[in-house]
Amino acid sequence: MFSNARVVGEQFFLSGMHAGGPDGPVGGDDAHAQAVETFRRVRALTEACGATVDDIVVLRIYVTDIADKAAVGRARSAMFSGDFPCSTLVEVSALVEPGLSVEVEAQGFLPKAAPAAD
Repeated sequence: MFSNARVVGEQFFLSGMHAGGPDGPVGGDDAHAQAVETFRRVRALTEACGATVDDIVVLRIYVTDIADKAAVGRARSAMFSGDFPCSTLVEVSALVEPGLSVEVEAQGFLPKAAPAAD
């Protein structure tokens, strides 16, 4: 049906990550708590692709309430340092599961392998 992540050549792509769980969103209806969990999942999936969050160059963030922009921004700022990824934040009417308030897509480049020592 879909992949949570794909590595294509030197790039990686993460599909919409969110805080959904079997008993509802991790963090309940708290947008900041959902964003923290969402970005934790983005980090884990990025690392599974062989990269780090510093290798992410683009984020697309979807929120169901634009008033949550600052709360989501705090969670985003806690994950990144140095050069931040290019980002878009958009309000949408709903996400894939009831109660979700944040979803994130990411893409970036895998780190270049260090040249072999002679």
